[in-house]
Amino acid sequence: MNGSPPATSVVVGVDGSPDSVLAVRWAAADAVRRGRPLHLLHAAYDWRQFAYPQEFAGQALRLADDAGVRQASERIIADATAEARQIEPDLPITTATVVQPAVPALMEVARHAALVAVGSRGRTGFAALLVGSTGAQLAAHADCPVVIVRRYGHREGPHAGRVVVGVDGSHHAGHALGFAFEQAAFREAGLTAVHVYRWPAGGPPDDMLPLCYDPDDLRDDEQCLAAESLSGWRERYPEVEVRLDTVSGRAGGVLAELSAGAQLLVVGARGRGGFTGLRLGSVSHAAVHHASCPVAVVHEPRG
Repeated sequence: MNGSPPATSVVVGVDGSPDSVLAVRWAAADAVRRGRPLHLLHAAYDWRQFAYPQEFAGQALRLADDAGVRQASERIIADATAEARQIEPDLPITTATVVQPAVPALMEVARHAALVAVGSRGRTGFAALLVGSTGAQLAAHADCPVVIVRRYGHREGPHAGRVVVGVDGSHHAGHALGFAFEQAAFREAGLTAVHVYRWPAGGPPDDMLPLCYDPDDLRDDEQCLAAESLSGWRERYPEVEVRLDTVSGRAGGVLAELSAGAQLLVVGARGRGGFTGLRLGSVSHAAVHHASCPVAVVHEPRG
């Protein structure tokens, strides 16, 4: 079936790359858990926008015609559908192929989607990059949660098999908490909420720095702040086992490190320190680029 996805579908961008296959599997499993339809979107590349010469580097250059582009797109969609059917044969699936860049195509359907999932890197990604431009731009600008899926066979670490979420008391972190609790409940997984704080003077008091605050009091205050932000969600999801970790350091690096073995890392698009005009803060940027498991970036709803 081709066309617009049903409202609140789980949407996944597909391009036939290995990372795209991972994203399809992840999105299909998520759609099954949510009881939502899955929408496969392929943005076909229009080579005709480039005015290449007939001869390049001494070799004749043959551009695919409309039929060739259509056949390639149909094959990509068919393969992605088969992957999703392996997760759940009866999963409702819709598909669409558009001839336009992937980011605006996915941004459009994101306006009414439950979430959008993409592979960490697509066919045009450089091997040295952990996240391609499509995932990075969607994480910064999409109107729904964006999940960047990467291979995560490593299952060791203190938070193995859990959902990990960054908490800082901001509005964005509040929306991330809701998404994280929902995911943990769907997966019947434990939830680790991580609150990272910084020393006021750049480090703990020592002989060279006047003792202007008590480290234990500061840690207790930060722990209370984080626990308060969790209380309402704990009541809403009593079945989810919750662990709260409060640590000092740089939040992006700490969350990336704690993502080892996790099923999913969830971050708000911006935290307390974010500038109003930014759609993606430094912490979420670090998580997207350096986490070792799938990463969900959750924005505060517009309007």
